[in-house]
Amino acid sequence: MTTISISQLKTNPSAVITQSLDYPVAIENRNKVKAYLIGKDLYEKLLSFIEDQIDAQAVRNTKVTGAKSLEDVEKELGI
Repeated sequence: MTTISISQLKTNPSAVITQSLDYPVAIENRNKVKAYLIGKDLYEKLLSFIEDQIDAQAVRNTKVTGAKSLEDVEKELGI
């Protein structure tokens, strides 16, 4: 992971943003990581992954009893 100082970020934010499109960039202040900068595509992938995990957990936690099959529902709806 690339690490830059906050001063470097202030000097050329566009370059750092461009760099973060491929891989996260750690932003340091006084040699301590204070933030991570990630590109739009990676951020959206992370959100999608988290949402998928939440959905999968909800399905695992759902107790289905007395449920109808898809075929039965289709017959009831006439489709």
